[in-house]
Order: sequence, then C-alpha cells, then structure tokens
Amino acid sequence: MHYYSREEKRVQGNQNNYIYMFGSNPKTSSATSPPKGTHQSGNDSAPNRLSSGVSITGDVKFSSELVIDGEVEGNITSNGKLTIGTHATVAGDIRAGLVTIHGLVEGNVLATERCALHAGGSLHGDIESPRLAMDENASLVGSATITAKSA
Repeated sequence: MHYYSREEKRVQGNQNNYIYMFGSNPKTSSATSPPKGTHQSGNDSAPNRLSSGVSITGDVKFSSELVIDGEVEGNITSNGKLTIGTHATVAGDIRAGLVTIHGLVEGNVLATERCALHAGGSLHGDIESPRLAMDENASLVGSATITAKSA
C-alpha cells in the first residue's frame, strides 16, 4: 500500500483508495465540508497517528493530539496530548501538555500537565512534570523533577 500526501491526492485525481497521514480522511459530503485549507477538529475526532513502520527525521510540532507508533529522530513540541505507542522509538526531547509513554524514548521529557510511564515503557532521560505516574514494569534511566503546575 502506498501513502499519498494531500498534495499528491490532488495531482492523482479523485480516487477513493488514498489514505491520509496526520489527520482524518475528509468527509465526502459536500454539504457539510469545511472550506479548503481548514481542518475540522472536535472532541470525538480520532487523534493524528504516525503508524508503525513509518519514520521521521526532524522536529515534529502538533496542536491537539498525536499517537506515535513509528520512529522519530528529532524534538517533539506541543501543548496537546502525545502518546508514544508500544512499537515507537523516539530519539529527541519532548515538550507537551500530556505525555504517555508505552515505547522507548531517548531524550528529556517536559510535560506541562502530566507524564505517565506505562508497563513496557522506557525513558532514557530526565522528566519534569507537575504530575508523574509510573508503572512498576516501566523503566526510567534519569531523574524525575515534580514541579508545581505553571500558570
């Protein structure tokens, strides 16, 4: 299966077998479609995903929610929610509102709301967060600093 960007979709024409990365497939109904260039997001919308087998080299920035199950080599920045999946490997610093780690992170984590290390998750770096949850089967090689939540 080949993944196409939104730009490639426009070049290839109107075919229904394309999968959009980093967002939901647009609605096919023209009556409720948002204007071009906008992204409709709601509380019930699915998070953006970086699937297993996909790798990115470079910094990643997002606004609402991202689930990474592939590989990222670079820093990740957001005020939103970041989930590092069980198959994920991240080599770089993370700064996000909510950080949940199920896979491997090699870098420092600054979570402005909460950081959670789940069973099987591994962090090789320092954590700074106002709240920290860590499963007994998670691994932390570094230090943890629990700070007051900044205004």
